Amino acid sequence: MINKLKNNPFTLVLSGGGALGIAHLGVLHDMERDHLTPSEIVGTSMGGIIGACMALGMSEEEIYTQIRDFVKVSNWIKFSFSGNAIVDNDRIADIFAQLFGERLMEDTLIPLKLIATNLRTGQKRLFNADDNVMIKDAVLATMAIPGLFEEHMIEGEVYGDGFLCENLGVRKASYDHILAVDVLGENSFEEALPDNFFKTHNVLEMFERSMRLLILNQTRAHLEHISAELLLLQPDTKAFSTYQFHKHEVLRELGMGLL
Repeated sequence: MINKLKNNPFTLVLSGGGALGIAHLGVLHDMERDHLTPSEIVGTSMGGIIGACMALGMSEEEIYTQIRDFVKVSNWIKFSFSGNAIVDNDRIADIFAQLFGERLMEDTLIPLKLIATNLRTGQKRLFNADDNVMIKDAVLATMAIPGLFEEHMIEGEVYGDGFLCENLGVRKASYDHILAVDVLGENSFEEALPDNFFKTHNVLEMFERSMRLLILNQTRAHLEHISAELLLLQPDTKAFSTYQFHKHEVLRELGMGLL
């Protein structure tokens, strides 16, 4: 399959998954080693952030440097005491403004597609080069986990995280060959149920497990309708939580060696 990717145009699809999405960087590292360059990138949530950086020509090492700076909580956490979310997006918006500037979705070196969800209608929204939308806005939309991050308004519509409709955007690929990385796939949860003494920890663990299963079943349904030749990589993320950004070094390594 690697030779087919080298000899044919292909779509790189990067899933959402919070901190688990840092494993995408390990795959990008190996792609650079094997001189694999996608013809387009489709990203959701954390996969959208990393995909946008790659689409602008940043190397994996450069993206990792940005991620290490980003995950310092004090850099982006600003708690909101009003509205619909825990975290105010002001600091995150400033980071993305510095990173992406005023560039539009059409200004990338590699065509980029970012998946978000219209929170008013529930419809999927695919931001791409056809939209007169800035990259920083599309990224803020695709990563806006409802209740955690503030929803983001674009052209009068309110958007939230793309995982609500398509966490692994394989159905948005334009090419007959797809390299997809799913950090919330089959290897993202333990088969055994949590058996913790402390009930609070147990409840949180069960909630995250339930969300992962919901997303996994969504992805399974989407994969059933894919006719393209697909190389699906599923890093073993079961031992990590979606909020453990401080474990970026080991999370990055989860994606290495899968190609």
